[in-house]
Amino acid sequence: MHDLAPHLLAFLFAAAFLAGFIDSIAGGGGMITIPAMLIAGIPPLETLGTNKLQSLFGSGSASIAYARRGHVNLVEQLPMAALAMIGGGLGAALATIVPGDVLKVALPFFLIAIALYFGLKPNISDTDQTRRMTPFLFGLIFVPLIGFYDGVFGPGTGSFFMLGFVTLAGFGVLKATAHTKFLNFGSNVGGFIVFGLYGVILWKVGLVMGVGQFAGAQVGSRFAMKNGAKIIKPLLVVTCIALAIKLLADPGHPVRIWLGW
Repeated sequence: MHDLAPHLLAFLFAAAFLAGFIDSIAGGGGMITIPAMLIAGIPPLETLGTNKLQSLFGSGSASIAYARRGHVNLVEQLPMAALAMIGGGLGAALATIVPGDVLKVALPFFLIAIALYFGLKPNISDTDQTRRMTPFLFGLIFVPLIGFYDGVFGPGTGSFFMLGFVTLAGFGVLKATAHTKFLNFGSNVGGFIVFGLYGVILWKVGLVMGVGQFAGAQVGSRFAMKNGAKIIKPLLVVTCIALAIKLLADPGHPVRIWLGW
């Protein structure tokens, strides 16, 4: 398992590049990398652990790109990133205790709601709006909560951070995207540490995919900074809907089981 065939590594590299591109703009890269690793024959637990390693490269790469262009101050955001890291670590550690079926049932509908919000609300742009929550409360409550979710389950984390920054912190879309990436990096660090302690990370696979993630995130973040809300909004809507469909298409999804589909 640690020595995948070269063509599988090439496949995973390409999947990671695409995931890094999409994730740096709208989030949702995990819906590409996790199925890709499963297709390559990597067991589920090792897939989750390795995904955290390669995700570090993507979120870190995008954070650097946005910071260099002045869209986010990484030093000022360190306390929030630390809280996201703590949340991510706790989520990963408690993943076996949290009722996963509840998350699986609710997540597609949350993602559809996010897609509708960004798709139908006309005044969402790159301009900052009215703030509904102080930065202190936002960092203390919302950030670790989403970080915890990232550690427990993961898909859609970037979209949830985006929604929070736009609706609660009053950020414009591009500014929200830039800040989301560093918090996502923090929650990835927390999950990575826990999975690393459990010894379920495939380092060779994770590093190969990490290079792909880094490159994809560089391209994606530059694309987002050039086009702003006019590309971020539709890609976020499409990503959320695609992820919701993918989750509901799983024959083992609780909703399908309950409905007898």
